[in-house]
Amino acid sequence: MNSGDFQPVSGFDLPRFAGIATFMRLPHITFDDDRISEVEIGLIGVPWDGGTTNRPGPRHAPRQLRDYSTMIRSQNGVTRTKPFELARCADLGDVGPNPADVQDSMARITAFYSKVVNAGIRPLSAGGDHLCTLPILRALAKDRPLGMVHFDSHTDLFHSYFGGFKYTHGTPFRRAVEEGLLDPKRVCMIGIRGPAYDFEDRDFADAVGIRVIPIEEFHARGVADVMAEARAIAGSGETYVSYDIDFIDPAFAPGTGTPEIGGPNSFQALEVVRGLRGLNIIGADLVEVSPPFDTSGATAFLGVTIMFELLCVLAECKARQAGR
Repeated sequence: MNSGDFQPVSGFDLPRFAGIATFMRLPHITFDDDRISEVEIGLIGVPWDGGTTNRPGPRHAPRQLRDYSTMIRSQNGVTRTKPFELARCADLGDVGPNPADVQDSMARITAFYSKVVNAGIRPLSAGGDHLCTLPILRALAKDRPLGMVHFDSHTDLFHSYFGGFKYTHGTPFRRAVEEGLLDPKRVCMIGIRGPAYDFEDRDFADAVGIRVIPIEEFHARGVADVMAEARAIAGSGETYVSYDIDFIDPAFAPGTGTPEIGGPNSFQALEVVRGLRGLNIIGADLVEVSPPFDTSGATAFLGVTIMFELLCVLAECKARQAGR
């Protein structure tokens, strides 16, 4: 199915440390390129952390993630999925944010993803902080609410910060529910933990029907059982996947702004994505990698490995729906 134009550069042909870094060594295709009409899955950087409330840095993540993604090969070693054979994939570049204006940045992000949607491309995004997901959802869910599977140590369901400011990386999914972008009864949040200011976010989740699976329940039940429930909640409808790197224990992913101890290990971090297989996934993101706190690069490498797992389930979904 896949043409040679959409194959990643092989490490057998060009060393992984050579060449211009793109996501997974895929071709970089812009919207004025004639090949854009052929792209089925677009990998996109969102270098913006204007919603960060404490330790900034995720604005630098897409560049670092691209660099580390040159280590990714073409076939999943566990599921044997070959995503680049199942779907035509390309690096669509970065959204250009306005670092001085939150609202303008969100408008720019939504405008970019509206072009992605209009081109019939399913996005796999690298943030940026978690507020990036809200303007992405505004483009993807403008016509109907989506389900969502959300991996995180925080719900990001708070109403506001700092005396009523409604747009931070702790509020995107409260806004998304209020704006009708998410169907709360088809939303499952996995891995929630850590000290709390209060339980306003959890009370909101209970009130609207969002299923929150705290980390204690995750560890007690195991990945397979938890992911079976997540799939049941999302159902057969269109579903978005949002993966905050701080879902993972900071022993394995220290390079993030708001780490919380007690999370899953790096193997479980990959297992949960494989547990998404079979869902109707129309887009996904990996957010909150912060290079200033990632001195070894281990967090970025884990992040792009998770992106590859997400790409595999996205490509399987696209191929299944196309009857391939």
